[in-house]
Amino acid sequence: MKLYTYWRSSAAWRVRIALNLKNLSYEHAPVHLVRGEQRSDAFRGINPNAVVPALELDDSRVLTQSLAIIEYLEERHPLPALLPADPPRRAEVRGAALLIACDIHPLNNLRVTEYLKGRLGHSQEEAVAWMQHWMRAGLEAYQRSIDSAGRFSFGDAPGLADLCLVPQLYNARRWGLDLAGLERLAAIDAAAAALPAFQAAAAAAQPDTEPV
Repeated sequence: MKLYTYWRSSAAWRVRIALNLKNLSYEHAPVHLVRGEQRSDAFRGINPNAVVPALELDDSRVLTQSLAIIEYLEERHPLPALLPADPPRRAEVRGAALLIACDIHPLNNLRVTEYLKGRLGHSQEEAVAWMQHWMRAGLEAYQRSIDSAGRFSFGDAPGLADLCLVPQLYNARRWGLDLAGLERLAAIDAAAAALPAFQAAAAAAQPDTEPV
């Protein structure tokens, strides 16, 4: 498989964690988002939406959207499980993952902040304040939505929601969000950081990483 990725992309990061947890080998295909490589005709032929990740399968079919890719991996390689067996519990985990993937992440996405600054004329400070506002509101809601105990969001093993949480917390710190009151999330992040699958998926561990 070939993963079209960018070292600091939250969505690609989620997929890297899933691939690592399931011990699946893949080829890195970096797409430099800041340079605009995702908008090239060549990449639009891979993903018309011009975003990463995209996962090219062995038969050349291409999957897009991080959670759809992860659920595909879960179906094809069910162990270790990223979703619980109990249907209501599965829905809880999916709901928490979607809270980050759909409600928080899009509002601090590169193309959204570029539009805020380039087309709507907001300053960098205003764009950062926008991101901090929505990240704080979403992370507080996430913390209320998960289990109050356990090493991870839903129990003692990492699951789909944690794959979304860890990259989002990286973004939060990157943009200077005050994480006071989110100690449960910080503890989950620390537990994840001790696992090789998360370590290998981290932004700083990628072949296309850049100095910050």
